[in-house]
Amino acid sequence: MCGRFALDSSPEKLKQTFDLKYAKGFTASRYNIAPSQEIPVIVQENSFPVLRTMKWGLVPFWAKDPAIGNKLINARAETLAEKPSFRQALTRRRCLIPASGFFEWKSSGKQKTPLYIRLKNTPLFSMAGLWEEWKNPEGKTLITCTIITVPPNPFMEIIHNRMPAIVLPSATKQWLGVHQPSELIDILKPCPQDWMQAEEVRPLINQTSNDSVDCIRPVQMKKSEDPQMSLF
Repeated sequence: MCGRFALDSSPEKLKQTFDLKYAKGFTASRYNIAPSQEIPVIVQENSFPVLRTMKWGLVPFWAKDPAIGNKLINARAETLAEKPSFRQALTRRRCLIPASGFFEWKSSGKQKTPLYIRLKNTPLFSMAGLWEEWKNPEGKTLITCTIITVPPNPFMEIIHNRMPAIVLPSATKQWLGVHQPSELIDILKPCPQDWMQAEEVRPLINQTSNDSVDCIRPVQMKKSEDPQMSLF
């Protein structure tokens, strides 16, 4: 799954990287983004990508209780087209969630080590997502989203059994544009393993109230240790 991520960027850099027409709601870097929070999301409006904020945890339009969003922070790519919670959004309401990295916890016995996972050659990337509008009985609208996950590549396999669907720059317009779901399946694949690196970070990340650059700073290691070899 993907249950925590960071977006270390200025608004200007975000707009430039994703060629955004405008960006609403993002003013500064965030280092410990968690479910149920308002998060930056890229959608397409009038043929242009724009940035808006949505609550993380998808609430389907037909839901009786918005609490269902707590269980739908992720959506498995393999079953999107058949699950009632995601089927319509896959056709009509796709989005991208920009990030600089995401977090996972590697288990070793009873110990869980927090890792910050990012791409080696780019400071920003995007994760595939879906979004929905839900209205309460009083007519108030709640806009929510979910992050799509795929099976792990060999790098991620030793950390976790799922990983976010990272959308290549060449596929962002296709993902956001009007296409049949059958034309999008090839986008939802694990990215190449040699794109990725992981670094151990402090347990600060375990508390969602912590949101500083210290959350993504690697734990200091001995000079003789190689960070990649020590973890894997």
